[in-house]
Formats: sequence, C-alpha cells, structure tokens
Amino acid sequence: MKKTVLLLLVFVALFALAACEPGEEKIVVQGVTDTEIIVGNTAATSGAFAAVGVPFNAGIEAYFKQINDAGGVNGRTITFITYDDTFDQATGITYTKKLVEEDKVFALVGHFGTPTVGGTVDYIQEVGVPMVYAATGINALYFQESPANPVMAVQPIYKTDGRVMTARALNESLFGANADQKLGATAKVGVLYTTSDDGMSIKEGIEFQAAEENRTDSFIYKSFSAEDVASLTTAILELKTANVGAVIIAANQVPFKTAAGVLSTQGVDVPVFTSYVNANASAVDATVDYGFDMYANAWIDIVDATGLYGFSQAYWDFVAVMTAAGYDGADDEDDLPNYTANAYSMAGYIAASLFVEGLERVGTDELTWASYIAAMEESPLTVPMGGLVDFTDGKRWGIASMALLKLNITTTTVNEVEVRTAAWAKIYGIETLDAIVAK
Repeated sequence: MKKTVLLLLVFVALFALAACEPGEEKIVVQGVTDTEIIVGNTAATSGAFAAVGVPFNAGIEAYFKQINDAGGVNGRTITFITYDDTFDQATGITYTKKLVEEDKVFALVGHFGTPTVGGTVDYIQEVGVPMVYAATGINALYFQESPANPVMAVQPIYKTDGRVMTARALNESLFGANADQKLGATAKVGVLYTTSDDGMSIKEGIEFQAAEENRTDSFIYKSFSAEDVASLTTAILELKTANVGAVIIAANQVPFKTAAGVLSTQGVDVPVFTSYVNANASAVDATVDYGFDMYANAWIDIVDATGLYGFSQAYWDFVAVMTAAGYDGADDEDDLPNYTANAYSMAGYIAASLFVEGLERVGTDELTWASYIAAMEESPLTVPMGGLVDFTDGKRWGIASMALLKLNITTTTVNEVEVRTAAWAKIYGIETLDAIVAK
C-alpha cells in the first residue's frame, strides 16, 4: 500500500513538471500567470442600455490601461475580456459562464446589469469566483454577514437607495413655492415602479422606510411599463387625482426616462425623486421642459470647494486616466467620445480601481480566490470620488451613504443655434440615512 502511494506521488510530481515546460508561464490559479491576470464582464454595449454599458466599460479599460502602462501589479498586467449581452438575462448568464469556465477569468470586474447579475449571483457563489462591483443594486446582492462570500457589490443596494429617496422626500426642505418647506405631514407620495428586479427592489426600500417613519398610509403605488405608455399615463393621472405632493420613480434608466417624460406631458408639478442609477445627463431628455424639480441620489461626489475649479483631486485623477486612454473627445486619430464627465465611466473606473486595490493588498503573497477575498475583507476600502465600502466581517451591504443632486437644464446659443444641456448638480453632500431622517 505504501509503495502504491509513493508511486502515485511520484507520478503527480512528474505530471506537474511536465505541465510547465521550460519557457512556459506557470499558472498559479485560474486566470493568473506570472505575468498576467485575466478578468472580464458581460455588459450591454449595444441596444437601449449601450448608453450605460459603453462608457462603463470605457472606465474599466482606461484604468487597467493606466495600471498596465505602469508595469501592472506585482509584475502582472491585467487583461480584460468583455462580451455584449444587450441587457438580456439569458445571454448574460451564458457569457458569464463562458468567462468563468472557458476564458478562465480570475475575477468578474464590473458585473453588469440587473438581469445578468440577478441571474448569476447563485452561480458565482457556487463557483467561488470573485465578483468585484456590480453595476446594479438589486437586493440579491445584500448579505448581512457572509465571510468569504465572493460577491462584493459596491454600488448602493437598491433597498438602501429606496430608503434614502423616501427619507429625502419626507424630511428635506424641498417643497413649496420657494422650495424651502418640508412635505406636509398628511401629504401623499406617489410611487411609479417597474416590476423588474430593480423596480421591485427599490420599492421594497420605499415600503420599509415609510414604515420606519410611520407614513405607510401616505404612499400610493402604481406599477408601469415603458412599453405601455397608455397605462403609464393612466397611472400618472390617478396620482394627480390623489393630489400627491411628491413622486418617486423606482426604475432604471430607460423606463425612468419614459416615466419622467409622461409626468411632464401630463402637467405634474411636484418634486420627483429617482435612483442614483439615473444621475447622468443621458438618463433625461434635455429638450423637455420638465414642469417639476427632479432629484436623484448619488454615491459619487466629485465636488470639493478646496479643489481646482471646485472639483476634487479624485475627480481630476479620473479625468487624467480617461484622457490618457483617449476618452477626452479630442479630435485625433482615436476619435473616441468624451467620457471625462460621464457618471457611468466613473462607475467603471471605480470598479477597476477597487479590484486593483485588492490585488495590491495581496501583494507578493500567493494570489488565489481565497487570498484575494480575504484581502478585500481586511479593512474598509476608500471609493474614489465616494465614501467607503466595508467588506469586513463578511459585510456585503454596498455603500450606504449618498449625496443629493438636482437636475438643471440650461440653454445657450452656439452659432445662432439654441443648445440645451442637462446636468445634475449637488444639493447636499454624502450623508448617512440617519442624518437625513434627523433633519
């Protein structure tokens, strides 16, 4: 028996040596060699959500380019593989499995979109592949205490997002003719929500916070679909008839844009609140004269009164990285768009930077899935242009503090042509939920 075991050990040793011929790179763990780390994502880079997916991936690629141009992390450059899932769940699941099982990625970085993320969370946990940053906030990403969980979301979870929107509507002085009063104690709040994962997850947060503030009876909920404008119009007219004092739109970019447009055409004139995922100029229509103030949460804050032109150094670092990658809109051979002020590019940049922070924490120790996740759980990570995300003790909460933005649409004349520009401007800096409720 001992002789058989000894022969087996010798065979295994010989096989290991044969698998690494002279001059070949030794594979340390899936997606990792002595000189390379392979990561990837599947994102919507065509179709209706391309306006989100394309700049998001650009932010990831630009940050990795900066790292690779500087020699990589501990001698390893980062290769980023991405597939276009068009925001389709079945396609996203297929490509996620392809990345893990065929491309052999070390990690999923910037896992994108509610359909794909929602359809692969269980798979990711079963396999154990690290997932750093999810470009969605569905509640399936929330784990109260789950040490070594490979799912490491960064964006605020939608449940938290909904709670913050509700707290803003109930406690901020944003109402009245001069937008300096609080919502009345008996006023109603209308909620337009989609029945997809994002809309339902936000709605869950709204319901939770309404109960926390003893205002459950103040909320009127209406589901809608962006494809059925007639029923959406009916829902909005019902909210008007109920004389709501505020409206919350619980939806992501495409349905939000539709709902905001119909609210405008139906003459709604009360403040409207929406998710952080819509806090980008592309999520609204600058040609529309919205008849109401519109507010959005934001977990990214690029404004700092002490910084150059009022922007933080972290923002200028982002601009430098995007510019170096050609995403500055300059008229050159690259002919790439200007993403230096794009919120989705910032999100991709943050996803890549936090992934690299984990690699740097591992340092020269053996890089494995387990060692990487343990490094991410060592202490809270500083989010560029944001606050902190804390994975210690198995927390998987996402960011729980947010700023408040207000939509501004300005008109300028260029070569005798009127040009309308939409931009979200900060009203309040990053605050905790408790601080908002205490106002």
